[in-house]
Amino acid sequence: MSRIAIISDIHGNKTALEAVLKDIDQRSVNQIFCLGDLVGKGPQGSECIRLVRENCHRVVRGNWDVFIQNDTDNEFLLWYKDRLTEEDYVYLKELPFCIDVEMNGQLIRGIHASPRSEFERILPWHPVEKCLSMFEHSELTGFREKTPEIVFYGDIHTSFLHTYPSGMLCNVGSVGNSLDLTDASYVILDGNHGSNSIEFVRVNYDRKAEVGIAEDLGMPGLQEYRNEIMHATYRHANKK
Repeated sequence: MSRIAIISDIHGNKTALEAVLKDIDQRSVNQIFCLGDLVGKGPQGSECIRLVRENCHRVVRGNWDVFIQNDTDNEFLLWYKDRLTEEDYVYLKELPFCIDVEMNGQLIRGIHASPRSEFERILPWHPVEKCLSMFEHSELTGFREKTPEIVFYGDIHTSFLHTYPSGMLCNVGSVGNSLDLTDASYVILDGNHGSNSIEFVRVNYDRKAEVGIAEDLGMPGLQEYRNEIMHATYRHANKK
């Protein structure tokens, strides 16, 4: 387990996921971890769940993976819900909250959004105290004597790396709905040389083809999805 690819926020974008998996396959990676949000926003959630199950060694749940299981009369959400199978729902329900591994003497944690919730959003410009809270334990992570020295997360679709005296906080970006650059994003954690290093990877994919799939399937919110995929413009960017 000396080279781990860490992906997140696929959001039903099978076109991007296939491109990322192909790229990972060329990089001598031992395992793939996924930090959640397999479904929603993009048109092929069930197909992405299948690819994640076939290729990822450890997977945690994201906020979409949680609330897609809830009963709703919202037509937008029902479109996505109706395209998942019973097996998909069982799989999403059983996903754990976090991943803890040790590599080169360091405790490394993977979560979707924060140690406290899949729904708590931690942005890179938040106060340092809030960012440092990402290294804390909670009832959901379980309490350990050692605190994590590297924390990976997803949720915000924007990759970054901050270094603190207590450790490194790394957002791996998004495979299927990137909002910093339009290319798909993931990272590689490399522990081959006695210490742990982090490599950011960007993967170009056929975004026009992905938008075309969504259009052919009659996906709601198509224009918002097109803006995100083609221009990295968040659909709620102007909402307060």
